Amino acid sequence: MHPPKAETARPARGGREPARHDGGDRPRVLVLRALGLGDLLAGVPALRALRRACPGHELVLACPAELAPVAAATGAVDRVLPAAEPGRGVPRALDWTGPPPDVAVDLHGNGPPSHRLLARLRPRRLLAFAHPGTPEVEGPPWYAEEHERDRWCRLLRAYGIDADPADLLLPRPDTPSPAPGAVVLHPGAGAPSRCWPVERYAAVAEALRARGRRVVVTGGADEADLVARLAKLAGLPDTDVFGGGLPHDRLSALVADAHAVVSGDTGIAHLAVAHATPTVTLFGPVPPSRWGPPPHPRHRALWHPGPDGDPHGHEADPALLRITPDAVLEALHALGAPHDAPEEAP
Repeated sequence: MHPPKAETARPARGGREPARHDGGDRPRVLVLRALGLGDLLAGVPALRALRRACPGHELVLACPAELAPVAAATGAVDRVLPAAEPGRGVPRALDWTGPPPDVAVDLHGNGPPSHRLLARLRPRRLLAFAHPGTPEVEGPPWYAEEHERDRWCRLLRAYGIDADPADLLLPRPDTPSPAPGAVVLHPGAGAPSRCWPVERYAAVAEALRARGRRVVVTGGADEADLVARLAKLAGLPDTDVFGGGLPHDRLSALVADAHAVVSGDTGIAHLAVAHATPTVTLFGPVPPSRWGPPPHPRHRALWHPGPDGDPHGHEADPALLRITPDAVLEALHALGAPHDAPEEAP
C-alpha cells in the first residue's frame, strides 16, 4: 500500500481486451490508483468526494481488476478499468476508448510518469500534485510525511472539491461470516519488512485460545505456506485456516464480524477499519502517522519510534521486531468486548 520512493513507468501488461466506453453521452471522470487493497481503501474518502462533486459523470477507476468488488462497495465508482503493473509501477498505457475524460485525477502518486500517462488521454482537466518534472501541472505541493487519507483529500480541496478523510466506512456485506466473533490473525504483508515473525503470531494465537477465544488465520493468494506454518505452530484446526486468498465477499464478511483483526501494515488492516472492526496493527518501517487507523478507541497502532525504514524491504524492520506478543495481547485486552455493529456507509 506504500507508494514507491519514485515512480517508474512500466510496460503495460498484454492480453487484455480494451475497455469499452459504455457511459453513453455522460461525461467521464477517470481516477488512476493502480495499486493494492489498502491503497484503494485509503482513497475511498477522495473517491466519494469526487462522486459528490460530479454526480452526473461516469466515474471510472483505473485499478487492479480483482479490486472491482471493493470499488463497487464504496458506492462511488461506476466502472473499473483494469490497470496494474508488477512492483507497483505506473502502467505505460491505459485501455481507454471513446472521447477523452472530462476530468482525470491522479491518485496514484506524485508523478511525473502517472501525470504523463493521464495527460496523453487529453483530459479537459487534470487534477494532480505538482512535480518539477511536469511543470505544466499546477497542483498543490506533495508532502512526504502526510497521512495517505489526508493527502488525497487535500489534493481535491486544492481544486475546490470538499473532501472528508473520515468518510471511509463500507457497508456490511450480505455474505455470512465463516467465523463470527473470532480474532483474525493475518501474518502476511506486501513486503517482508512489514511482516511480524510468524512465531510471534503463533504465541498470540496460543494465548488467546487458552482464554477460550476462537482464532482464525488468513492470507493472500501467494501466502498459503505462511498461513499453513502459523496454523501448525499454533495447533489451529483446518476449519480456522483461510489461506490462499478468500474471495472478497467472504473475507469482507469475516473481517466485518470479527472480534478483532491483528495484522501488519497491510490491506486487511484497512478493510477492518472500513468495517469498524477493532484492530491491532503492527507498524515498523513506516509510522502510523502516515498509514495508521483513524484515532478511535477500537483501534490500536503499535509502533516503536525510530528512523524510517523501507516499506518494500526484504527483511523484517527492526522497529517491527521490537513489538512483543505480550504487547499485542495487552492491546487486544484493552479493546474489551466485541464491537458494536458499524454504521452503514452512505
